Formats: sequence, structure tokens, C-alpha cells
Amino acid sequence: MVKAVLSVVLVLVVISSTIAKYIPKTGKRIPQTLSRGWGDQLIWAQTYEEALYWSRSRNKPLMVLFHLEDCPHSQALKKVFSENNELQKTLDEDFIVLNLVYETTDKHLSPDGQYVPRILFVDPSMTVRADINGRYSNRMYAYETADVNLLISNMQKAKKLLKAEL
Repeated sequence: MVKAVLSVVLVLVVISSTIAKYIPKTGKRIPQTLSRGWGDQLIWAQTYEEALYWSRSRNKPLMVLFHLEDCPHSQALKKVFSENNELQKTLDEDFIVLNLVYETTDKHLSPDGQYVPRILFVDPSMTVRADINGRYSNRMYAYETADVNLLISNMQKAKKLLKAEL
């Protein structure tokens, strides 16, 4: 009888601990499907037009991320991108973010071709910052898993340019 009661109690404890989720003191945002795994705690714009509007109205630079769900390079970058707390915090506080699995009609977002993963920055005046790029000469806006520090540096550059130019 005691074993049966202990078993029931143990099962109830296990079930209750798996149901309860940790909620940070600042409050956890509801994950959005728009993140596609790139940062569930970030608020992602749904379209390029919406992202441009938010960027202009909130006076924040826009980071546009092009990727494909079945691309191994995109998947590897997504894992590092979503797990980097500094990157996620900077994006949350200082940027408008948009991730796209399709190309836009704005040809300025593919200055050196259409490839993935590709990350570009757009300032609130709706100017694509072609001068902020990665380390590859043949894919100027590509970032790999080892390039996260360069991406963070480029994000800081996008913020500094914003302050200096406005």
C-alpha cells in the first residue's frame, strides 16, 4: 500500500514539474512563429514593408535575415544565432528584425546576388547599408557560425552609424 501511494505521489510530482515552466522576472514573451527558431523572445516583423515602417517610426535600424529552412548553413547559423545571449539582447533592445525565407522585390537587398544565409542592415531612412558586410568577398553579406562576433560588431556599427548620421 505504501509503495502504491509513493508511486502515485512520485508520478504526480513528475507530471507537475514538467507542466510548470520557468517565467523570468521581466516576463516571458509568447514565442512567435515568425521567429522560425532564430529567437523566440524577439518581436519579428511579418513583412519587409512592416519592418521598414517599424524602423522608421521607432528610429531603429532594421536587420534583414535571408535563410532557407532546408539549408544546412542556415540551420547551423540559426543554432548559434538563437543561443547567443549578447546578440539576442542587442537585437531585442536596439533593432527591428525580419527573417525571410523568400526574396523581396527590393533589389537593394541583394546587392551581390541571392544566396543564404544573408544578413543586411537598413537604417530608418530606408537606406540599405551595403557598407556593413561580412568577411567574404564573393558573398559579402554571408555569415557562418564562426562569424557571430563579426555580426555583433557589425550590429554595433549599424547602431553607431545611426547615431552619427541622424
